[in-house]
Amino acid sequence: MKINKERIVEISVVGEISHPSIRMPRLDGEGKTYYVPSVGGITYNFSLGDPAFFPYGDHIEPDVSTKNKDKTENDAYLSLSCIGNEAIVVSGDAKGMKGIVIGKHGGINHVLIYFPEKDKLSIGDKVLVRAWGQGLVIEDYPEISVYNIDPELFESIFTEEGGGIVAPVTTIVPGFMMGSGIGASNPTMGDYDINTRDRELVERYGINKVKIGDLVAIDNHDCRHGLGGYKEGMVSIGVVVHSNCVITGHGPGVTVVMTGPKDKIKVITNGDANIKNYIAW
Repeated sequence: MKINKERIVEISVVGEISHPSIRMPRLDGEGKTYYVPSVGGITYNFSLGDPAFFPYGDHIEPDVSTKNKDKTENDAYLSLSCIGNEAIVVSGDAKGMKGIVIGKHGGINHVLIYFPEKDKLSIGDKVLVRAWGQGLVIEDYPEISVYNIDPELFESIFTEEGGGIVAPVTTIVPGFMMGSGIGASNPTMGDYDINTRDRELVERYGINKVKIGDLVAIDNHDCRHGLGGYKEGMVSIGVVVHSNCVITGHGPGVTVVMTGPKDKIKVITNGDANIKNYIAW
């Protein structure tokens, strides 16, 4: 498998650790009201590899949520940052600490970062990301589009076999279960959610077992020109980036990293297919 690794631009982008936002109350599909935490901040007890259905909250973001306060600059920070990129704290008591980008959350427009010692971090600390990945091309597979993933992480996860790219995933999500975010025009700007309103379906397809960082396949979805175009014969591969949600039409968020025809992307199920097992720590 040959990718254009040497030609992909690596560029600095900067955000800062964002304060939590309040989204109360939250109303579920049964009319029940919740007063629970939501997005932003430093989340001390929810991290890469944890079950997405564990937190008692709404859209809980794992580890550290970051954002640039300038909207135009944040668009670049969000779009150019890729899962697996190195992040470096450049201000505050934790200056010099290194972490890894683990997701992007659209709507609130946060870049989510794993850091090894969260107790040393503070709201407002600035973080530099060595953004590298947008523009990645698999040279022998023009039918496949790739977004939002560090080239070295891509090479550690995906392999070539039998005229296609092998994609390990923990879970295959039926396309009809996708919800909030469908129709977004830019697949580099965040994520879209698995709709968990129907709990019987959630259990039937094993959605309730997904973890932050899991690779999942969205069946019959074409994300080459935006998020969530339902198209039979296509498949999109993504990474679970935030927790389950209370409000209808939402659920664990998925940032897309690859999309293309099923005869070129060969999905295999593997319970260990989580980015934490592929990152070069």
